[in-house]
Amino acid sequence: MEADLGSGTVYPILERLRSNGWVTSYAESDPHPGRPPRRFYQLTGTGRLAADVALKERAARQARFRLAGGIA
Repeated sequence: MEADLGSGTVYPILERLRSNGWVTSYAESDPHPGRPPRRFYQLTGTGRLAADVALKERAARQARFRLAGGIA
């Protein structure tokens, strides 16, 4: 999924999620010459639950907006 956000936006968000225990991160094990090792991020169980709740709340808001005559 693409969010069209720059790294100055994405990485602070990922760091906040990591500090809240919602994601874990780890460095690439086999770095490639000419670039620094990549970092990978993965949702924790707590993060997955929080994401599921957030997605359900968003879907409910969108449904209410459509029912109120808004544009989907």
